[in-house]
Amino acid sequence: MKPTTITQRGVGAWNEDALISNASARIYGVIDGATSIVPYTGLGGETGGYLASQLIARICGESADAELSLMELLAQANNALRQTMAEAGIQMERKEEVWSACSVLVRIAPKWIEFAQTGDCMLAVYYTDGTIRIVTNDQLAHVDDRTKAVWAAGIEAGLTTRAELWEHSKAQIAEGRAFANADGGYSVINGDPAFADYAEFGRFSRTNVQALLLFSDGLYIPKPLGESDKESAIGIASLVREMGLPRYIEWLTALEESDPDCTQFPRMKKSDDKTAIWINLSEF
Repeated sequence: MKPTTITQRGVGAWNEDALISNASARIYGVIDGATSIVPYTGLGGETGGYLASQLIARICGESADAELSLMELLAQANNALRQTMAEAGIQMERKEEVWSACSVLVRIAPKWIEFAQTGDCMLAVYYTDGTIRIVTNDQLAHVDDRTKAVWAAGIEAGLTTRAELWEHSKAQIAEGRAFANADGGYSVINGDPAFADYAEFGRFSRTNVQALLLFSDGLYIPKPLGESDKESAIGIASLVREMGLPRYIEWLTALEESDPDCTQFPRMKKSDDKTAIWINLSEF
């Protein structure tokens, strides 16, 4: 069966998000590619984040082996990404140069749901009694909070454009990349085998599960300084249930457009790529 709703909206020349919708394998996922600090352009003009997300989606979705766990599929994708970057001349010891992507995947079985997650792609579970459970942890929130604090300091110092604020915060953004697949940091698919030591994975019962929501961090609501994204997922999940995915994304995009220079709500981009999958379990 197909998920009830798939929503994807890119905001740049290359949409660095990708999605997986493999009905025969019952595997679904959202992949969020990240632009490297050191720019990369492929033969067709592609960014490294785009190439990473597309490769991961292809290996974990289109070419998925039913005998492998989701973590094993992500490990295959991670190894393939490492090889592709090596062929492109990327220096993988420099974390600001490597291509990377966050991810959340689910496999829907008759009695249980398997999941695997890296970074800040999130999984929400809706139960028949109306409760919502956030299964995954936003592993990047504490890193993003530090960057937003530097961004806000730039605003207080009189910087007024996003370009100025980006330059002011660039060193902190690069510092955040150093925590990829490291203690005190976060898990991300970037060719480093250590990603598996920091990823979240497992399975939970399908009993009384009504629906699932998988989403990239492009669905996060901009917040004033001092408010972390750490607990954002439950609010997003509630609004999506209330509004529906397409209407929620329209509302969010309008809010982002009201603050184009990111001075009212400190953040690194006016808008980020947005990808989400709503799965109604009654159809499976």
